[in-house]
Amino acid sequence: MCATLALFLAFPIYACSENSTQAPTPPNEEQTSPLPETPEAPEQGTPEQGTPEQGTPVTPENNAPQSPAPEQTPPLQPQTQKTQSYIRCIGDSVNLRSGAGTSYTVLGQAEKGTMYAVIERTGNWYKVKYKNKTAYLYSEYATMFSIKKSENEKVEKVIDEAYNLIGIPYVYGAVRLHDGKGNFLKGFSVNKFDCSSLVQFSFYEGAKVLLDVTTRTQVVQGKYIPKNQLSRGDCIYFTNESRQYKTGIERVGHVAIYLGDDYILHTASDYARIEKMTASRWKFYIETRRFV
Repeated sequence: MCATLALFLAFPIYACSENSTQAPTPPNEEQTSPLPETPEAPEQGTPEQGTPEQGTPVTPENNAPQSPAPEQTPPLQPQTQKTQSYIRCIGDSVNLRSGAGTSYTVLGQAEKGTMYAVIERTGNWYKVKYKNKTAYLYSEYATMFSIKKSENEKVEKVIDEAYNLIGIPYVYGAVRLHDGKGNFLKGFSVNKFDCSSLVQFSFYEGAKVLLDVTTRTQVVQGKYIPKNQLSRGDCIYFTNESRQYKTGIERVGHVAIYLGDDYILHTASDYARIEKMTASRWKFYIETRRFV
Protein backbone atom coordinates (compact mmCIF):
# COMPACT_ATOMS: atom_id res chain seq x y z
CA MET A 1 0.00 0.00 0.00
CA CYS A 2 2.78 2.48 0.89
CA ALA A 3 4.43 1.78 -2.44
CA THR A 4 1.13 2.35 -4.24
CA LEU A 5 0.48 5.63 -2.49
CA ALA A 6 4.02 6.83 -3.19
CA LEU A 7 3.32 6.67 -6.92
CA PHE A 8 0.50 9.18 -6.62
CA LEU A 9 1.47 11.43 -3.71
CA ALA A 10 3.56 13.74 -5.86
CA PHE A 11 0.50 15.53 -7.21
CA PRO A 12 -1.07 18.58 -5.51
CA ILE A 13 -4.95 18.74 -5.18
CA TYR A 14 -8.02 20.90 -4.95
CA ALA A 15 -9.29 21.56 -1.44
CA CYS A 16 -12.43 19.59 -0.77
CA SER A 17 -14.62 18.37 2.00
CA GLU A 18 -12.06 18.43 4.79
CA ASN A 19 -10.84 22.03 4.32
CA SER A 20 -12.27 22.90 0.95
CA THR A 21 -13.24 25.50 -1.54
CA GLN A 22 -16.16 24.99 -3.88
CA ALA A 23 -15.31 23.62 -7.32
CA PRO A 24 -16.13 25.78 -10.33
CA THR A 25 -19.53 25.43 -11.93
CA PRO A 26 -19.41 22.75 -14.63
CA PRO A 27 -19.51 23.90 -18.23
CA ASN A 28 -22.68 23.94 -20.30
CA GLU A 29 -21.67 21.22 -22.74
CA GLU A 30 -24.55 19.03 -21.62
CA GLN A 31 -27.17 21.33 -23.20
CA THR A 32 -29.12 19.53 -25.87
CA SER A 33 -31.54 20.15 -28.71
CA PRO A 34 -34.96 21.78 -28.08
CA LEU A 35 -38.25 20.06 -27.44
CA PRO A 36 -40.69 19.73 -30.32
CA GLU A 37 -43.32 21.48 -28.19
CA THR A 38 -43.23 24.53 -25.94
CA PRO A 39 -43.49 23.75 -22.18
CA GLU A 40 -46.33 25.24 -20.20
CA ALA A 41 -45.54 28.44 -18.35
CA PRO A 42 -45.73 28.43 -14.51
CA GLU A 43 -49.01 29.60 -12.98
CA GLN A 44 -49.52 33.33 -12.71
CA GLY A 45 -48.30 34.81 -9.45
CA THR A 46 -45.98 31.90 -8.57
CA PRO A 47 -42.88 32.05 -10.80
CA GLU A 48 -40.35 29.27 -10.33
CA GLN A 49 -37.35 31.55 -9.91
CA GLY A 50 -38.72 33.23 -6.81
CA THR A 51 -41.11 36.19 -6.56
CA PRO A 52 -39.59 39.68 -7.11
CA GLU A 53 -39.68 41.99 -4.09
CA GLN A 54 -42.34 44.73 -3.96
CA GLY A 55 -41.45 47.44 -6.45
CA THR A 56 -38.81 45.36 -8.24
CA PRO A 57 -38.96 45.91 -12.03
CA VAL A 58 -40.18 42.95 -14.02
CA THR A 59 -37.21 41.56 -15.95
CA PRO A 60 -36.16 38.20 -17.44
CA GLU A 61 -33.68 37.87 -14.55
CA ASN A 62 -36.29 37.95 -11.80
CA ASN A 63 -38.62 35.77 -13.89
CA ALA A 64 -41.95 37.56 -13.55
CA PRO A 65 -44.76 35.30 -14.85
CA GLN A 66 -45.47 37.12 -18.11
CA SER A 67 -45.26 34.29 -20.62
CA PRO A 68 -41.47 34.44 -21.21
CA ALA A 69 -39.97 32.76 -24.23
CA PRO A 70 -38.75 29.59 -22.47
CA GLU A 71 -35.48 27.88 -23.21
CA GLN A 72 -36.71 24.58 -24.51
CA THR A 73 -35.28 21.22 -23.50
CA PRO A 74 -35.57 17.82 -25.16
CA PRO A 75 -38.16 15.30 -23.97
CA LEU A 76 -36.88 12.92 -21.32
CA GLN A 77 -36.07 9.60 -22.92
CA PRO A 78 -37.34 6.47 -21.17
CA GLN A 79 -34.90 5.29 -18.51
CA THR A 80 -33.16 2.03 -19.27
CA GLN A 81 -30.74 -0.08 -17.28
CA LYS A 82 -27.94 1.32 -19.43
CA THR A 83 -28.11 5.06 -18.75
CA GLN A 84 -29.04 7.52 -16.01
CA SER A 85 -30.50 10.91 -16.90
CA TYR A 86 -29.44 14.06 -15.05
CA ILE A 87 -30.50 17.69 -15.18
CA ARG A 88 -28.46 20.82 -14.65
CA CYS A 89 -30.24 23.94 -13.37
CA ILE A 90 -29.81 26.93 -15.71
CA GLY A 91 -31.74 29.49 -13.65
CA ASP A 92 -30.97 31.36 -10.44
CA SER A 93 -32.72 30.26 -7.22
CA VAL A 94 -35.18 27.97 -8.98
CA ASN A 95 -37.82 26.48 -6.70
CA LEU A 96 -37.78 22.77 -5.90
CA ARG A 97 -41.36 21.78 -5.08
CA SER A 98 -43.05 18.84 -3.39
CA GLY A 99 -45.21 18.14 -6.46
CA ALA A 100 -45.44 18.78 -10.19
CA GLY A 101 -47.04 22.23 -10.06
CA THR A 102 -46.56 25.73 -8.68
CA SER A 103 -49.25 25.21 -6.05
CA TYR A 104 -47.07 22.69 -4.22
CA THR A 105 -44.83 23.52 -1.25
CA VAL A 106 -41.34 24.84 -1.96
CA LEU A 107 -38.80 22.42 -0.46
CA GLY A 108 -35.76 24.49 -1.38
CA GLN A 109 -34.10 26.33 -4.23
CA ALA A 110 -31.64 25.14 -6.83
CA GLU A 111 -28.63 27.31 -7.56
CA LYS A 112 -27.52 27.82 -11.12
CA GLY A 113 -25.32 24.90 -12.15
CA THR A 114 -26.57 22.40 -9.57
CA MET A 115 -27.29 18.91 -10.90
CA TYR A 116 -29.75 16.18 -9.96
CA ALA A 117 -30.47 12.59 -10.97
CA VAL A 118 -33.82 12.34 -12.74
CA ILE A 119 -36.35 9.81 -11.51
CA GLU A 120 -38.92 10.63 -14.21
CA ARG A 121 -40.53 13.49 -16.07
CA THR A 122 -44.12 14.46 -15.20
CA GLY A 123 -45.51 16.88 -17.76
CA ASN A 124 -43.13 19.85 -17.73
CA TRP A 125 -41.55 18.91 -14.40
CA TYR A 126 -38.52 16.78 -13.59
CA LYS A 127 -38.82 14.54 -10.53
CA VAL A 128 -35.50 14.35 -8.64
CA LYS A 129 -34.04 13.38 -5.26
CA TYR A 130 -33.27 16.19 -2.84
CA LYS A 131 -32.49 16.09 0.92
CA ASN A 132 -33.93 12.59 1.38
CA LYS A 133 -37.17 13.59 -0.40
CA THR A 134 -38.51 13.67 -3.93
CA ALA A 135 -38.71 17.13 -5.44
CA TYR A 136 -39.84 18.66 -8.73
CA LEU A 137 -38.03 21.25 -10.85
CA TYR A 138 -39.74 23.02 -13.77
CA SER A 139 -38.20 21.89 -17.06
CA GLU A 140 -37.86 25.44 -18.44
CA TYR A 141 -34.94 25.93 -16.06
CA ALA A 142 -32.97 22.75 -16.78
CA THR A 143 -30.89 21.05 -19.42
CA MET A 144 -30.43 17.31 -19.53
CA PHE A 145 -27.53 14.90 -20.03
CA SER A 146 -26.96 11.21 -19.36
CA ILE A 147 -24.24 8.90 -18.03
CA LYS A 148 -23.90 5.20 -18.69
CA LYS A 149 -24.89 3.03 -15.74
CA SER A 150 -22.75 0.29 -14.23
CA GLU A 151 -23.60 -3.32 -14.94
CA ASN A 152 -22.93 -3.95 -11.24
CA GLU A 153 -26.29 -3.69 -9.47
CA LYS A 154 -24.65 -2.95 -6.12
CA VAL A 155 -22.86 0.05 -7.59
CA GLU A 156 -26.16 1.53 -8.72
CA LYS A 157 -27.73 0.93 -5.31
CA VAL A 158 -24.86 2.77 -3.61
CA ILE A 159 -25.19 5.70 -6.01
CA ASP A 160 -28.97 5.78 -5.55
CA GLU A 161 -28.41 6.17 -1.79
CA ALA A 162 -26.00 9.04 -2.44
CA TYR A 163 -28.55 10.82 -4.68
CA ASN A 164 -30.85 11.09 -1.65
CA LEU A 165 -28.23 13.19 0.13
CA ILE A 166 -27.90 15.90 -2.53
CA GLY A 167 -28.57 19.27 -0.92
CA ILE A 168 -27.86 18.12 2.65
CA PRO A 169 -25.47 20.53 4.43
CA TYR A 170 -21.77 19.78 4.85
CA VAL A 171 -20.65 19.56 8.48
CA TYR A 172 -17.00 18.77 9.16
CA GLY A 173 -16.65 15.90 11.63
CA ALA A 174 -20.33 14.90 11.40
CA VAL A 175 -21.12 11.79 13.45
CA ARG A 176 -20.73 8.66 11.32
CA LEU A 177 -23.38 6.01 10.80
CA HIS A 178 -21.12 3.40 12.41
CA ASP A 179 -17.64 2.99 13.86
CA GLY A 180 -16.19 1.20 10.85
CA LYS A 181 -17.02 -2.24 12.27
CA GLY A 182 -20.82 -1.99 11.98
CA ASN A 183 -21.55 -0.64 15.46
CA PHE A 184 -24.03 2.21 15.01
CA LEU A 185 -23.07 5.49 16.65
CA LYS A 186 -25.26 7.60 18.88
CA GLY A 187 -25.91 11.08 17.52
CA PHE A 188 -25.79 10.14 13.84
CA SER A 189 -28.11 12.23 11.64
CA VAL A 190 -29.05 11.98 7.97
CA ASN A 191 -29.22 15.78 7.91
CA LYS A 192 -25.48 16.46 8.01
CA PHE A 193 -22.44 14.84 6.43
CA ASP A 194 -18.82 15.46 5.60
CA CYS A 195 -17.12 13.71 2.68
CA SER A 196 -16.07 10.46 4.36
CA SER A 197 -19.29 10.05 6.36
CA LEU A 198 -21.36 10.49 3.18
CA VAL A 199 -19.33 7.77 1.44
CA GLN A 200 -19.50 5.47 4.47
CA PHE A 201 -23.29 5.90 4.73
CA SER A 202 -23.94 5.38 0.99
CA PHE A 203 -21.90 2.18 0.79
CA TYR A 204 -23.47 0.69 3.91
CA GLU A 205 -27.04 1.51 2.92
CA GLY A 206 -26.56 0.51 -0.71
CA ALA A 207 -24.33 -2.55 -0.44
CA LYS A 208 -23.75 -3.26 3.30
CA VAL A 209 -20.04 -2.50 2.82
CA LEU A 210 -18.30 -1.44 6.04
CA LEU A 211 -16.00 1.51 5.43
CA ASP A 212 -13.90 3.21 8.08
CA VAL A 213 -14.56 6.66 9.52
CA THR A 214 -12.03 8.97 7.78
CA THR A 215 -10.56 9.40 4.32
CA ARG A 216 -7.13 8.34 5.64
CA THR A 217 -8.44 5.02 6.92
CA GLN A 218 -10.80 4.36 4.01
CA VAL A 219 -8.03 4.80 1.44
CA VAL A 220 -6.33 1.58 2.58
CA GLN A 221 -9.53 -0.46 2.19
CA GLY A 222 -10.94 -2.09 -0.91
CA LYS A 223 -9.04 -2.61 -4.14
CA TYR A 224 -6.56 -0.19 -5.71
CA ILE A 225 -7.65 0.98 -9.18
CA PRO A 226 -5.30 2.74 -11.64
CA LYS A 227 -6.42 6.21 -12.66
CA ASN A 228 -6.92 5.15 -16.27
CA GLN A 229 -9.35 2.40 -15.18
CA LEU A 230 -11.79 4.56 -13.21
CA SER A 231 -15.34 3.18 -13.25
CA ARG A 232 -18.72 4.34 -12.01
CA GLY A 233 -19.00 3.76 -8.26
CA ASP A 234 -15.26 3.93 -7.54
CA CYS A 235 -14.12 6.27 -4.77
CA ILE A 236 -11.50 8.90 -5.61
CA TYR A 237 -9.25 10.15 -2.80
CA PHE A 238 -7.65 13.57 -3.00
CA THR A 239 -5.38 15.82 -1.03
CA ASN A 240 -6.38 19.44 -0.31
CA GLU A 241 -4.84 22.84 0.31
CA SER A 242 -4.19 22.20 3.99
CA ARG A 243 -2.72 18.71 3.49
CA GLN A 244 -0.93 18.82 0.15
CA TYR A 245 2.51 19.33 1.73
CA LYS A 246 2.17 16.54 4.28
CA THR A 247 3.73 13.16 3.65
CA GLY A 248 2.40 9.65 3.25
CA ILE A 249 -1.20 8.91 4.06
CA GLU A 250 -1.54 12.24 5.92
CA ARG A 251 -1.85 13.95 2.54
CA VAL A 252 -5.30 12.40 2.00
CA GLY A 253 -8.09 14.85 2.84
CA HIS A 254 -11.13 14.29 0.61
CA VAL A 255 -13.17 11.57 -1.11
CA ALA A 256 -15.82 11.56 -3.84
CA ILE A 257 -17.91 8.90 -5.59
CA TYR A 258 -17.18 8.71 -9.31
CA LEU A 259 -20.27 8.72 -11.57
CA GLY A 260 -18.56 8.52 -14.97
CA ASP A 261 -17.67 11.01 -17.71
CA ASP A 262 -15.63 13.04 -15.15
CA TYR A 263 -18.65 13.65 -12.89
CA ILE A 264 -18.46 13.05 -9.14
CA LEU A 265 -20.88 13.10 -6.20
CA HIS A 266 -19.46 14.45 -2.95
CA THR A 267 -19.86 17.04 -0.23
CA ALA A 268 -17.43 19.88 0.33
CA SER A 269 -17.80 23.13 2.28
CA ASP A 270 -21.50 23.76 1.57
CA TYR A 271 -23.72 20.77 0.69
CA ALA A 272 -23.73 17.43 -1.11
CA ARG A 273 -23.78 17.84 -4.88
CA ILE A 274 -22.89 16.44 -8.29
CA GLU A 275 -19.98 18.22 -9.99
CA LYS A 276 -17.90 17.96 -13.13
CA MET A 277 -14.22 17.35 -12.40
CA THR A 278 -11.94 20.23 -13.37
CA ALA A 279 -8.24 20.31 -14.20
CA SER A 280 -7.63 21.98 -10.83
CA ARG A 281 -9.33 19.16 -8.96
CA TRP A 282 -7.52 16.48 -10.94
CA LYS A 283 -4.23 18.01 -9.76
CA PHE A 284 -5.20 17.03 -6.20
CA TYR A 285 -5.80 13.39 -7.20
CA ILE A 286 -4.08 10.75 -5.05
CA GLU A 287 -5.71 7.36 -5.52
CA THR A 288 -8.82 5.41 -6.49
CA ARG A 289 -10.32 2.54 -4.48
CA ARG A 290 -13.08 0.09 -5.42
CA PHE A 291 -15.36 -1.26 -2.68
CA VAL A 292 -18.02 -3.18 -4.65
